[in-house]
Amino acid sequence: MNMLRRIMEKADRMLGFPVAYAHCDIPCGIYDPYAAQVAAHTVVRMDMLIADVMKSGGTTAEDRNKIVRYVSVKEQHAEIVKHEITVIWGDYMKPEHAAANPGLQELVWSTLKLAGKAKQSTDIKDAEALLESVQKFAEVFWLTKNVPTTRAKSFYPTERTMVYPKV
Repeated sequence: MNMLRRIMEKADRMLGFPVAYAHCDIPCGIYDPYAAQVAAHTVVRMDMLIADVMKSGGTTAEDRNKIVRYVSVKEQHAEIVKHEITVIWGDYMKPEHAAANPGLQELVWSTLKLAGKAKQSTDIKDAEALLESVQKFAEVFWLTKNVPTTRAKSFYPTERTMVYPKV
C-alpha cells in the first residue's frame, strides 16, 4: 500500500493535478448558504410558537406535547445551521477568502456559538441573533463569488428577511 501511495504521489507531482473543492467530496462546486438561512428562520419560528403556547398557559398535555415538538425541531434546525456553515467554511472557503474578508473566521465561530445558544434558550433574541449572523455569513459568501446581494422580506411566518444573490 505504501508503495502504491508513493507512486501516486509522484505521479501527482509530475502531472500537477488541480485540487478540487466540494461540499460533497465530489468536485461539483455547488455551495449556497440558503439552507442555513431557512434553518435559522425555523429556529426563530419555533421560539415564536413556544412563546404562543406559553402565553396561553402551556399547562395541558397537548401544550407540553407542542413544546416538546417545537424544541425538537428547533434543535434539529440549529444543527442544520451548524452543519451548513461548517461545510461551506471547511470545504469552500479558502485562505484568500479569509484574507479578503477580515472577521470571517470570527463570524463563523460566533455563528456556531449562536446556534448552540439558540438551542439552549427560548429567548427570541437569541434566535434572531443567530439569523442575523447567518445572513451576514451569506453576504460574505456571495461576496467571495463577486455576486452582490440584497435583503428582502421572506415569505415565512417569521416576517424576517432573507439574503438573496442579485442575479
